[in-house]
Amino acid sequence: MAVTIAIAVFLVSYIFIMTEKINRALVALSGGILLLLTGVYQWEDAVQSYIDWNTVALLFAMMVLVAITKKTGVFTYVAIWLAKTVKGKPVPLLVGIAILTAIGSALLDNVTTVLLFVPVILTLTNILKLPSFPYLLTIILAANIGGTATLIGDPPNIMIGQAVPHLTFVSFVQHTAPVAIFLFIMTISLLVVLFKKQLRKVDKKNIHRLMEMEEESYLKKSPLLYQSLSILTLTIVGFLLHPVFHVDLTIIALCGAILLLMISEKEVETETIFQQVEWVTLFFFIGLFMLVGGLEEVGVIDELARTIMWVTEGDITSTSLLLLWTSGLFSGIVDNIPFVAAMIPVIKEFEAYGMANLDPLWWSLALGACLGGNGTLIGASANVVVAGLAESQNKRIPFLKFMKYGIPIVILSLIISTIYVYFRYLLPFQQPF
Repeated sequence: MAVTIAIAVFLVSYIFIMTEKINRALVALSGGILLLLTGVYQWEDAVQSYIDWNTVALLFAMMVLVAITKKTGVFTYVAIWLAKTVKGKPVPLLVGIAILTAIGSALLDNVTTVLLFVPVILTLTNILKLPSFPYLLTIILAANIGGTATLIGDPPNIMIGQAVPHLTFVSFVQHTAPVAIFLFIMTISLLVVLFKKQLRKVDKKNIHRLMEMEEESYLKKSPLLYQSLSILTLTIVGFLLHPVFHVDLTIIALCGAILLLMISEKEVETETIFQQVEWVTLFFFIGLFMLVGGLEEVGVIDELARTIMWVTEGDITSTSLLLLWTSGLFSGIVDNIPFVAAMIPVIKEFEAYGMANLDPLWWSLALGACLGGNGTLIGASANVVVAGLAESQNKRIPFLKFMKYGIPIVILSLIISTIYVYFRYLLPFQQPF
């Protein structure tokens, strides 16, 4: 009976999350509470075993750091400075905003980055009378590809990093960044070719309006500017030095957030910053961990692991590539966060079946989930955020139009990732010693 309840609650919750008719955090939490009420597991099990508090705390800390830094206007300043530097030329602006988004997504996280840059780019395209779709599409693709490069860039990576202690910030830079950089260059080159005709020359009057904008007026040169940028930089350096000092990433991020809150208290009230934290996202994660915990409690995760092992006959190459393509294609259909949450315990189970080297599986899951999110507008959290921001300014992104560009790019990304994973991880594993 418990098995049926756990599966039913998970599937129904998943469907509601996909349709987005009801707030996804409310859906996930309702499903988790239902599992408690039906006795699938106890509250103590949920709190102590299934909810990954490290992931929740790390996301919270990064949200605080970015919320305070945003107050300085530095992100708006950079975007306007970029537009003026390229003198409003459409194609260089497209490439420049893609680079900014990718870097921001790698060092902050992709959801935060699109929240910062989308309103600015919509303002710039309105001033220059340019079509907004190419720029919004570019931001989504660049955010997901850039987020693939680091542990903190995309929620799936954060979840994998917290679940596997030896996969550090540096590990992700070494293993996912190279293919992410290659895919970024390839994707932006394709977008430039595809949209070159649409990105025609801009009227000189509109360029003049842009050049008259004073980016300095958006930048608040107060102690908060230097404090926030310094601590944000120190936090990222702390992530890089994690293998040296062996301090948990969550502790590093929380230390940075609390320190910045303390020294900025005179300029920005803590209550104001806490109001800007994306609590919906955090509670969505908590509910999601509870839903997956139900499947783990009743043995569904174990059975899924056994099925995959049966299909691939325990072959590391077959299992890794199956995981890459499954996660890539599924992440285009559903949000990649719940998919990764369900797959993490499955991969951990493989060790019990004699699979000693799990790293190729982790990298396959990370690449597939992050890159597959580019397939549709509901494939990743960043996509949903961009679509919502655009629609609020009457710049709706058509679902099918996005898919026309997103799916081919995902297929191409998965093909390249397959080659990368095979030659870097699987072929050496097959060589006799």
